[in-house]
Amino acid sequence: MAENHAQNKAKLISETRRRFEAEYVTDKSDKYDARDVERLQQDDNWVESYLSWRHNIVDETLKMLDESFQWRKEISVNDLNESSIPRWLLEIGVIYLHGYDKEGNKLFWIRVKYHIKDQKTISDKKKLIAFWLERYAKRENGKPVTVMFDLSETGINSIDMDFVRFIINCFKVYYPKYLSKIVIFDMPWLMNAAFKIVKTWLGPEAVSLLKFTSKNEVQDYVSVEYLPPHMGGTDPFKYSYPPLVDDDFQTPLCENGPITSEDETSSKEDIESDGKETLETISNEEQTPLLKKINPTESTSKAEENEKVDSKMKAFKKPLSVFKGPLLHISPAEELYFGNTESGEKKTLIVLTNVTKNIVAFKVRTTAPEKYRVKPSNSSCDPGASVDIVVSPHGGLTVSAQDRFLIMAAEMEQSSGTGPAELTQFWKEVPRNKVMEHRLRCHTVESSKPNTLTLKDSAFNMSDKTSEDICLQFATSSCETDCSPP
Repeated sequence: MAENHAQNKAKLISETRRRFEAEYVTDKSDKYDARDVERLQQDDNWVESYLSWRHNIVDETLKMLDESFQWRKEISVNDLNESSIPRWLLEIGVIYLHGYDKEGNKLFWIRVKYHIKDQKTISDKKKLIAFWLERYAKRENGKPVTVMFDLSETGINSIDMDFVRFIINCFKVYYPKYLSKIVIFDMPWLMNAAFKIVKTWLGPEAVSLLKFTSKNEVQDYVSVEYLPPHMGGTDPFKYSYPPLVDDDFQTPLCENGPITSEDETSSKEDIESDGKETLETISNEEQTPLLKKINPTESTSKAEENEKVDSKMKAFKKPLSVFKGPLLHISPAEELYFGNTESGEKKTLIVLTNVTKNIVAFKVRTTAPEKYRVKPSNSSCDPGASVDIVVSPHGGLTVSAQDRFLIMAAEMEQSSGTGPAELTQFWKEVPRNKVMEHRLRCHTVESSKPNTLTLKDSAFNMSDKTSEDICLQFATSSCETDCSPP
C-alpha cells in the first residue's frame, strides 16, 4: 500500500513537471523567475505541496503554479531582504514570527491595530508578508504556521479587506500547505460581516481552519507562555527592531548547566574544560569522580574506567539521521528525542562533526533557555573531529513540542584562539552570511521502548557491560524505532 502510494506520488510529480515545462514555461518563460522553474524540477516537496493542496488534480495544480510563479516574479520574492522593506514598517511590529502553538507550529503574528488602510503603503505591506513567509519557508521547508490575527484595540481605520484577501491568497496559492489554522482574537462586532466574506475566500475546505477566540478560548490553541498579557498569557516578549525577530532562540541561562544545589556545583577547572572533554556528556554528579586529578597509584584504574565510559559513549554516537551541512554534520537531523514522563525526563545527545579543514566555532541556542541545561553551548570543533552536546531538562520542567534548538556554526581562522574570550569576540565580528544555522525540534517519546537518541542514565552505570553489549542494545532499539510508525 505504502509502496503504491509512493509510486503514484512520484508519477504525479513527474507529470506535473513535464506538463508545466511544456504547456506553461515554453510560452511564459519571461513571466517566471528562472530560479523558481529550476527549483520546481529539483524539489519534490515543493511540487507535492501544490499537488496536495489541489487534491492531486494535475490540471488544477498547473493553474496554481502559474499564478504562484507569476506573483513570485512580480514581487521579486527570491530577492526580498530587509533592505526591500521600509524601515518604519519593520519597526512598528505589525507582522512578525514569534513563539509556537500547542502543536508546535510557528506563530505568524498580525497585529491589526498597527495597520492603517493606505493605498500608498499596501504594496510595501504585502512585500513584508512575503518577506516573512519566504524567510520562514526557506528555513522550515513544509512546516506549517498558525496565523494569529490579533484584533484587540482595532478600529474602523484598520479594516482593510484587500490586505486580508492577500494574506488568504498567500496560503491558498503562494504557500500551499503552510497554513495550520487562523486564530482570530477579540474580533470587534463591526467586523462580523467582513469575516463572513473572508470565509468565502477561504473556500469550504479551509473554513474549518478559522478559530474565533476570546481570552478564554485562545488558550485552547496557544499556551500562556507564548501569549502576551492582553491575551491572558505570561510571555514577556516585546517586539523591537533592529535586529529582526528571529526564532526567539536564546543562549541557555547557564551555559555550563544550571547550579541548583551545592552537590551540583562544578569546580572552576571543570567549567573551564567544558566543551573540551568527552566526559562532559555525563551529568555533573556523574563526572565528579571521573574528573578529579589522577594520582600515580590510581592512574591504571582511572584509565580503565575512562576507557569503559568512552566505549559506552561511542555506542550512542551512531545516529538515526544526519543533517549534512557545509560546515558540520549534525545528528539527529530534525528532532531531539527525550524519554517519557513515566520514567522522568532524560538527557538527549546532539553530535556535531566538523567536515571542513578549519576549526569551526559553534553555539547552541534555544527558545526555552530557562528549561534546559546544554553542555557545551558555546565551544569549537577541530577539523574532522566530533563533539557531543548533552541536552537535559532542568529540574522538574517538562519537554514541550513547542521548544526549539538552534545550532549556529562558522569557520575560524587558523590563527584564532578558541578560549571563551576569543569565541565571544569571534561571534561579535563574524558576518551573518558566513554563519551556518540548523534548527531542531523537541519530541517526547511516548513509548517505554529505549530510544537511540535518548541517553539513558543506566547506560552510564552498566560497568559490567562491554561496548559490544551496548552496541547490541543500540542495534535492537534502532530496529524498534525504525519499524514503528511515524
